[in-house]
Amino acid sequence: MQRFYFYNFLSFYMFKLFLLLLLTSSSIIAQPRLYTTANAHSHNDYEKRAPFYEAYKHQFGSIEVDIFLIKGSGELYVAHHAAELNVKKRTLDSMYLLPLADCIRKNKGYIYADTLKKLQLLIDIKTEAVPTIHLLMAVLRKYPELINTAGLQMVISGNRPPPDSFYTYPSFIQFDGIAGTSYSKDALSRIALFSAPFRQFSTWTGTDTIPEKDKIELSNSIGQSHQAGKPVRFWAAPDTIDAWKELIKLQVDYINTDRIPELSGFLKNLY
Repeated sequence: MQRFYFYNFLSFYMFKLFLLLLLTSSSIIAQPRLYTTANAHSHNDYEKRAPFYEAYKHQFGSIEVDIFLIKGSGELYVAHHAAELNVKKRTLDSMYLLPLADCIRKNKGYIYADTLKKLQLLIDIKTEAVPTIHLLMAVLRKYPELINTAGLQMVISGNRPPPDSFYTYPSFIQFDGIAGTSYSKDALSRIALFSAPFRQFSTWTGTDTIPEKDKIELSNSIGQSHQAGKPVRFWAAPDTIDAWKELIKLQVDYINTDRIPELSGFLKNLY
């Protein structure tokens, strides 16, 4: 009889503990997420009026730069199209790496004066992946500040090597994963975020409300990325206030924009 009461008591206690854990986890999930400019991604940042500096001034969490390797030059050039290379001889060093190193020195080892803020430099490779990455690694090693700052993350997008080789690259290089793709455990450990074209899920132009069917498909993709423990970004998404609101409701981690001051102002006045 005593044993019967003991097991009853134990079962009742375990049930109460289960309910408590369930309620606690539910309350955590239900808590609203606060969005700031740390959730903002400066798309094709090099085309802005003040590349790097404008997004940095607004404390964006992610900045995108496209790079080309011109064989024999020993330099990585910044451009959107190969045709621009002869006209705009802009280098990754001069436009991004030197300014980043200067900021880190100024902030005594941190990317921002607010030491909790982080920055992701999304490097979109437009030329052959492996030789371009090898030169990029050599260039980055000239800047110890960049590869040894915990708050700065270098992420390779665009042309990437095969995923099964991701783990062979130094730890200061991470990769942009393709949403919906199955990766091995080793490859997944080197993926910093998942990206996908917005048009894969919706043709919505960013005015009024997104169609419910599209919202469900986007939400499912976001959920899969979050389940894998990775943030998510949609490129070529509508760049309007209505779109920003919808992306926030969907819990997209990085909001893609070409409108740096406008998105910054929107996020700062959100709450």
